[in-house]
Amino acid sequence: MDIREIQNLIKFVAKSGATEVKLEMDDFKITIKTTAEGAAETTYVQAPMQMAMPQMQVAPVAQTPVTPVATTTPAAATETADDSSKYVTVKSPMIGTFYRKPAPDKPMFVEVGSSISKGDTLCVIEAMKLFNEIESEVSGKIVKILVDDSSPVEFDQPLFLVDPS
Repeated sequence: MDIREIQNLIKFVAKSGATEVKLEMDDFKITIKTTAEGAAETTYVQAPMQMAMPQMQVAPVAQTPVTPVATTTPAAATETADDSSKYVTVKSPMIGTFYRKPAPDKPMFVEVGSSISKGDTLCVIEAMKLFNEIESEVSGKIVKILVDDSSPVEFDQPLFLVDPS
């Protein structure tokens, strides 16, 4: 079971109204508990074949929304909205910490203006001490980087704007 399937399972349980779901496979166990507010608490237990590991609890990271301050006129704001509609938004497939380079002493994967091809690595997201390379699903040019290096990101949070033309 990969991270996307787990995330979809969490969403499904949160929407279904169930209070607790347990899933046991050969090599891991997942328990999802929801509260009255609909927030899901997930416990992952992955045990190697030789020894059992203690349970680790992982709760979704709450991020405070940032409200942008509009400094443009209404006509300019409409143009900006029309401009961004032609771009493809690359979103985070998981919760974790966003990194723009593979190591502190290495160069950035991409910069604004970089040309990318499908399959190119755009960034790395660290989740539970695992570094996951995020690859581009489109070819084009990086127009904007929406997240600062070493920042926490949420599932489905926009990371990059790509001009596919």
